[in-house]
Amino acid sequence: MDDAEETLTNKRTVVLTCDLREHISVKSSDLNPWRLRSAGPLVRVKRDWVIPPIRVSENGKQLPEDLVQIKSDKVFTGEVIYKLEGPGVDQDPKGLFEIDDKTGWIKSKMPLDREKHKSFKLKAFALSPSGERLESPTTIEIYVLDQNDHRPEFTQKEFTDTIPEFSGPGTSVMQVTAVDLDDPLTDNAALSFSITAQESIPPHSVNKTMFGINNKTGVIYIRDVGLDRDVVQSFRLLLQVADMSGMGLASTGRAIIHISDINNHAPRFQPSMYNMNAMENKLLAEVGRVNATDKDQRGGENWRIKYTIRKGNPLGNFAIRTDPVSNQGIISVVKPLDYESQAEYQLVITAENEVRLEAPYEQTHSATVTVRVMNENEAPIFYKNPIKVTVPESVVPGTVLASDIAHDPDNAKLRFEILQDPEGRLAIDRATGQITTRTTFDIKSPHVRNNIYSAVVKVTDQDADGISATATLEVNLWETNDYPPVLKPSSGTVCSNWDRDKLGLMISAVDEDMSPQADPFTFHIPDQNVAANWTIITLNETHAVLQPLIDIERGEFSIPVVVSDSGSPSLSSNALVNVTVCPCDSFGDCKSFTAAIFGTKMGISFIALMIIIGSVAFLLCLLLLAVAVRGCTRQNMGKRGSLLVGASDDDIRDNVFHYDEQGGGEEDEDAFNIDFLRNPSDTVPVPASFFPQDCGLPRGKQPLRKDAPHNLPSPTYPRKSPADPTDIEDFINVGLDAADTDPNVPPYDTALIYDYEGDGSVSGSLSSIASMGSDEDQDYDYLNDWGPRFKKLAHMYDPR
Repeated sequence: MDDAEETLTNKRTVVLTCDLREHISVKSSDLNPWRLRSAGPLVRVKRDWVIPPIRVSENGKQLPEDLVQIKSDKVFTGEVIYKLEGPGVDQDPKGLFEIDDKTGWIKSKMPLDREKHKSFKLKAFALSPSGERLESPTTIEIYVLDQNDHRPEFTQKEFTDTIPEFSGPGTSVMQVTAVDLDDPLTDNAALSFSITAQESIPPHSVNKTMFGINNKTGVIYIRDVGLDRDVVQSFRLLLQVADMSGMGLASTGRAIIHISDINNHAPRFQPSMYNMNAMENKLLAEVGRVNATDKDQRGGENWRIKYTIRKGNPLGNFAIRTDPVSNQGIISVVKPLDYESQAEYQLVITAENEVRLEAPYEQTHSATVTVRVMNENEAPIFYKNPIKVTVPESVVPGTVLASDIAHDPDNAKLRFEILQDPEGRLAIDRATGQITTRTTFDIKSPHVRNNIYSAVVKVTDQDADGISATATLEVNLWETNDYPPVLKPSSGTVCSNWDRDKLGLMISAVDEDMSPQADPFTFHIPDQNVAANWTIITLNETHAVLQPLIDIERGEFSIPVVVSDSGSPSLSSNALVNVTVCPCDSFGDCKSFTAAIFGTKMGISFIALMIIIGSVAFLLCLLLLAVAVRGCTRQNMGKRGSLLVGASDDDIRDNVFHYDEQGGGEEDEDAFNIDFLRNPSDTVPVPASFFPQDCGLPRGKQPLRKDAPHNLPSPTYPRKSPADPTDIEDFINVGLDAADTDPNVPPYDTALIYDYEGDGSVSGSLSSIASMGSDEDQDYDYLNDWGPRFKKLAHMYDPR
């Protein structure tokens, strides 16, 4: 048969040969009439048939259960092994299906759950014993059939909503929902809603059925009239939902419906007449309260009352606000009351809800409040506080700054005084309060801040209480031009070897005034002759550069400069700027003369260089000549008979003029003021610096050096005489060098001369003493009479 189908009484077996050359035997249980068991021989069918899905009921109890058998054409040629792969076999969820590798029967091993897995797609393989694939795999689809194994459940345990009072029948209140995990395409998930009970709160306040529910959609609606919140506040409904259109499994739930308040009651005053008192000149947070009641839900938006002062408050002295707790109206004074102006107020106050009234009743209700003003002694009042005036800082003393500055509300007499005046510059009339100046102001004073001089004025009434008030007086000062600018610096250096853009002396000015009476400053040279060689270049408002217009190598110059400020009127001052022009080093300091010569870029000529070299050579020759003369002089002093003159019949001591100063006498102006010391026998005057300090000679009064500081320590003189008489010259030279550096003896830059007594003396030279006899003619025995200190000297000149 090409298309064969055999039907038996209670089962059917179908054998299909597809393009994969497989035989499939489908087995159905009696519980599913569309699946018949196999009976009879296999029937071959045409190829290219589509294998129908296998349907298996969930929650099966007869396990394992044969589902379908597959056969391969290769079974007639050899042994075939069947394998199965896919979800439920070797993929999650594993272990639900298996295949008999010999017979090809596919079986379910565990109960299936459609809510977890609705279908499975498996692949079957025909393999040789060696594992070789004999045919292409066959796809087998298994669908799990639903059973009513789940109850419907409400999505919430309790549904809550609110409906305004007096809502009409048919008004939708809320929608309840439920879910069923069974197949929604079957009656297993066909749900039906119902209300099984109704309870009112307060209990038994409403006995009729007020709500209904749509059994398919779950929408709860109003069925009847009479939802008055004053009677009932809420309802509790017991709900039920069942599948199989209400005939299957069921579950229950609950719904709470609250009745909300609407503004159907207007507030009313109780009572409607009030009397209150308020003190003048005071801000009062609470003068009194008015009371209105509302029957709507307490604390709700329909219960809150808004109070308004409709009449009797033209200047806005009063205000009213609502107490959020008690809903009362609180009257307050926001602007001070004046008993002298108005002693009593009649206020008309209305009360209304914040929310619009929905009922057709009176919208607002009013009450009358009488407020009596209490009188008190009031303090004087300044017309302005602070009192502001503007004057120049050089205001003339006695100038009136302010008058008529205060008054008393009770028309009492006033007494004025200056309570605080840091510099005592103000005066006030104690009866009228007129303020005048005592002195001019100083805008640079530490008591002037931001050009304002501040003082405090006090006024007191002369009533019994003596109440006073104070005000600040602010004197705004504007600067006047009192001081001329002063030029700085008065001297400076201009570097002649610098570039033209850096050449010049920076000058500026200082003005004790403040802006705008000070800078910008103006600099100029008033002398036209000087202005021809010098100019001033302005840098900014306070600085300029004094710069020569001609090339100047070096020199001293006095430049007259006039500096002016920007005041009104402008003030100026004259100054002489002493400018030194010279070559400068990198620090801007003048170079020395030699550095200036050799450091100049132009160099020096050959003739000038030779003159300088010749001058230096001449000075060296003079120095060598002086050294040679001094050496000869010292040698002559070492010879016998050249130092002291012996006694003779004609004692020439009487012919020697003795002076208190070393010099040539009356006509000598070149000599130094040197005291002479005499030996004990008063024989020959000898300079004190000639002898070493340990010679034992009494020293006379030392001369005062005018070119060196006083009382400086003297150098150390040699104190031990040489043992060898031939070293006396070195001994004396050391003493001379010490005397040359002694700051307490004649000038340190002058050689000490011992055999020269100056020019122009009327007396003869001391050298004439030595020319009167030779060394052999001299007798130095008298040196032995001078004492032990001169024995060494006597021994030097004694041939024995």
